[in-house]
Parts: sequence; C-alpha cells; structure tokens
Amino acid sequence: MMSRYLSRTRLVAPALLAALLAGGCGGGDELSLNEYVDRVDAVFQNGISQYEVLVATPEGKVLLVGQGDHMGFSQDGSQLSDFTPQDLHVAMERVAEIQAETLAIAADIEPPEQVAEIHEIFFRELPIAELAARAGTAADWEELSASPEMAAYRTALAADNESCAEFQAQLDATAGRGAFADTPWMPGELTEIVEYALGCGALPQNPQDAYRP
Repeated sequence: MMSRYLSRTRLVAPALLAALLAGGCGGGDELSLNEYVDRVDAVFQNGISQYEVLVATPEGKVLLVGQGDHMGFSQDGSQLSDFTPQDLHVAMERVAEIQAETLAIAADIEPPEQVAEIHEIFFRELPIAELAARAGTAADWEELSASPEMAAYRTALAADNESCAEFQAQLDATAGRGAFADTPWMPGELTEIVEYALGCGALPQNPQDAYRP
C-alpha cells in the first residue's frame, strides 16, 4: 500500500488471470468490477493524501530519501545522512497508522469473486510497525540496515516486485493472444485493478538498497 507499504505477497497464478478473464460483471448484491475499482480507488486516495502530508514533514522526507523516488515524489537531493534512524522511527510509526486505518476500511469491502484473491494480495500487511520500533532503538543507519527487521522489510518489497513482474508477463502474454478482444472492460479496468492491488508503479526499484547507508 502506499509504496505499497502496505505478510506476504504470493505470485499471481495463471488460474487467477483466467478467473479475471471469465467476466467483468458481478451478480446479485456483489460489487461490479467498476464499483470495486471505485471503492479501492477511494481507499487508495485516502491513504495517499495522508502520505503526502507525512512526506512534507521534516521527519517524513526520510521515506523518500531512504527508498528513492517513488509515487511521483522527489527526494530533492537530500541524503540519508541528513536524517537519523529516529526520524525514520517517527515517520514509520505514522505509516503504520495509515496502513492500519487502510486495512480496517478495506475489511468492509467485499470484492467480486473474480478478484477476491487479488484483493487479498492488495490489502496485505507489510512489516512496517516492526521496522518502526527497531528504528527507534538503532544507534545509527549501519545498525538499522543490518537488523532482521530491515531484512524482513526489504524482502517484503522485493517479493512485491517479483509479483508485479510475474503478473505483467501474464497480462502481456494474454493481451498478445487477443484474449481481451470481446471483453469491453479489458484491459483498462484490469490494469487499474492490478496497479491498485500490487502497487507496481510505486515500489522502490532496488528494494535491497532501502535505507542502506
């Protein structure tokens, strides 16, 4: 979530793509895919608006510097050495609050059957609170960088990148076969759902370098 900060992402199986291609409309009281995208978009916009406020604060900027440009924000030439692990502690505690609020709101969304698995992937929980707590006790960036909590965080980000690459390959292959020809909501709606679910455009390009001095 949000970078998508928001344990663990599973690679999207071909069976999921097949389920998505089976149809674009829900039945009965179930949300349609369009309604679902609207609901997810509202959750995302609520989170990102709070994140924008956070990264504008002195402590919050460390989130951009430590992970590199993402989500359209720029780190403006600042260096990690301009901040301390305690700055990250403050910022990550707020990110953890945003994540918790987002997951609570998402719990009220019942996804259409064909995107139920991708919904579960989207509203996953990254180990942010654990990293925030560890940052509060670290003497310096070297100590925090070598901590198990940072390793778990980097692994979570890397797994998200792998999921994005896997799904994109499946999506490209399906589109290349013309499978979307008779499905009006494809590929635009699917692209939106995948972007919200995996946050591919917002992830750090080099997860293993996150907050590495």
